[in-house]
Amino acid sequence: ATMLSFPYKTFKLTRPSKTEDIESASGDASTARKQRGIQSVEVGGRLLDALARHRAPLGLSELAGAAQLSAAQAYTYLVSLTRLGLVKRDALTGSYEPGPLALRLGLLHIEQQPAYHVAVPQAAALAEAFGYSVAVCVAGTQGPTIVRYERVGVPLHVKLHIGTVMSLEATSTGRVFCAFFSPSQVAAMWRSQTRSPDRAKDARDAKANLVPSFDAHLRVRLDDIRARGMERGIDAPSPGISSMSVPVFDAERRMQLALTVIGPSGSIDVDWDGPVARALRDASQRVTDALVKRA
Repeated sequence: ATMLSFPYKTFKLTRPSKTEDIESASGDASTARKQRGIQSVEVGGRLLDALARHRAPLGLSELAGAAQLSAAQAYTYLVSLTRLGLVKRDALTGSYEPGPLALRLGLLHIEQQPAYHVAVPQAAALAEAFGYSVAVCVAGTQGPTIVRYERVGVPLHVKLHIGTVMSLEATSTGRVFCAFFSPSQVAAMWRSQTRSPDRAKDARDAKANLVPSFDAHLRVRLDDIRARGMERGIDAPSPGISSMSVPVFDAERRMQLALTVIGPSGSIDVDWDGPVARALRDASQRVTDALVKRA
């Protein structure tokens, strides 16, 4: 092959514009031009990043320390972030957590994911076929979170809606995530749901990225869930409400989300080989097959 060479040239620096820093053309060509941003926005972003990394509500001093800001400086930014809805403050504890606008942005991101696109029509079809509510759940910072809820049939006496976080141990959806989802991410969600008063211990556990130490009974149950490929909840966690849940995998057999059918215990059939169970398995397989074709 012929080696091409070009004479070295030094270019005169031009004055930066109001919106960007212009680098010398004689610099590293692989380095992208640095864009001039607004520093205050980036500082606010550090607070949001700290909330996301800790996966738990934080007090002012903790949040300020995590973002490397003084408490007074962090507070002024949090006032604006709260007004925007990116952060909300618990009136009782004074702790800060992601706000409604942050949730909407997160949902917008999820809606762009292939698994969500394919799963939503399947959830709607299940709801229409059986007359029960169907939830599409993905992993959130605090646990499996409903991102789509098809509400049909008899109203349930539990408040489920988009944004509801499901218990990892007490719900069929949560146990499906414990059985099939990434262990490190399950560990993070587990820590969020089982926070102890010892914040230092929680921080050490988070840094160690530990897999949650399930008790013997739950470990056996998770093995059964893996063998069956699905889980159910009968009159739990709410009396009179039962459910069945299945994982949905991508082309590399990584769990992406869960489909959960929820209905009154007196009418929903939660037999392992019943019509709801078979339809759930079929729906999960159809989503996986579609993702495999896209891969």
